Amino acid sequence: MSISNFSINGSSINSTLYRGTSRQFNFLVDEPNELGGKDLAANPVEYLLAGYAGCLNVVINLAAKDLGIKIYDMKININGNIDASKFLGLSEEGRAGFQSLDVDIDFVTNATQESVDFLLKNVKQRCPINDNLSNETPINYHIKKSSYKEEAYA
Repeated sequence: MSISNFSINGSSINSTLYRGTSRQFNFLVDEPNELGGKDLAANPVEYLLAGYAGCLNVVINLAAKDLGIKIYDMKININGNIDASKFLGLSEEGRAGFQSLDVDIDFVTNATQESVDFLLKNVKQRCPINDNLSNETPINYHIKKSSYKEEAYA
């Protein structure tokens, strides 16, 4: 199977608001009031958690089907704590990102606990977001600087 490419494109609307597109979908990213935003949309780390939950949902269902496990209902809740002092430039200590993540998955299934444990092991190996969060991923920045023309921004 070939490698699939996914992308988002967008623009900064102001210091906290970003408008993006991915395929035919439009979305906003903002910060809550307490972090300087207008709380017009989920913030970047909430989108990360939503992406992880969505990916787990897809992969759990795929893997369960492969293993002959029937899932009648499932709830996925993910939370984590961030020390905002690094993000806000108030400290150089610690991490800017999540200290850890707690993933709670509540199944209604016909499977034994042993089968659910095997399913989860399989899911952790197959979930792309789990892979990116669990392993270092190279990031290549390509910066283009355009000259500022005052009349264009007046």
